Amino acid sequence: MGFGSYDESEQRDQTVSADADDGVNVHEKDHDGKVTFDSDATTDDLLSKLEEIKTVDE
Repeated sequence: MGFGSYDESEQRDQTVSADADDGVNVHEKDHDGKVTFDSDATTDDLLSKLEEIKTVDE
C-alpha cells in the first residue's frame, strides 16, 4: 500500500528565489478618509436601540 512515489532527489537542493519586492504590500489600499452616513433616527432613538441590543445579549 503506497502513498505515491517518493524520490529523494526531489528533497535535495531545494533553492528558493525570493525577492523582498515581490511580497504583498498590506498598506497598498489603506484609507485615511472618514466615513459618514445619513439617518433619520435621533440620538435618543439610537441609544434606545443600543440598550435593546445590550439587554438581548445578556
